Amino acid sequence: MEITSAQLKELRDKTGISVMQCKRALEEAEGDMEKAVIILKKKRSEAADKKSDRELGAGAIGAYVHNTNEVAAFALLACETDFVSKNQEFVALAREVAMQVAATNPTFVSKDQVPAETLKKAEEVFTTELGDKPAEMRAKILEGKMASYFKEQILMEQPFIKNPDTTIGEMISGAVQKFGENVSIAQISRLSVK
Repeated sequence: MEITSAQLKELRDKTGISVMQCKRALEEAEGDMEKAVIILKKKRSEAADKKSDRELGAGAIGAYVHNTNEVAAFALLACETDFVSKNQEFVALAREVAMQVAATNPTFVSKDQVPAETLKKAEEVFTTELGDKPAEMRAKILEGKMASYFKEQILMEQPFIKNPDTTIGEMISGAVQKFGENVSIAQISRLSVK
């Protein structure tokens, strides 16, 4: 099957991934745009896993101040090299993460930052809500309630405010794929008048 330049452009615009990776994904998906997006997301997560143990020695601080001047946020987006940290797309991503922090005020960056005691207390509360549900359904229901409760509090699991089809975690995984090195949100901070 022949992949057209229009298809490549559309997929690149949707994902921000390189033309070569888009071409490979379209070929693998036999021209099906939706399948190509799924293939790229799968590869994005594989790339992030491979690079997750690399040392982060550079980064950029994204800053966002809301137009009311009542809320501001900062996000330190870490990467491996100065070459990537000075890239305008990387700097823009840091700012978008800061904007997300200003808008949603997350408590944690990732799931592994949630204290065990907090998880235990939430589990106790939700377990009492299960009532007389069948035993085989209890674990699944509890898992769903926990995920839903913490989703709002964990930055990496939040849908991006500008594009709810993508989570912040997927954006970071996409940056790993795009820049070819480990990228992570090292620190967030939010200030508010109210």
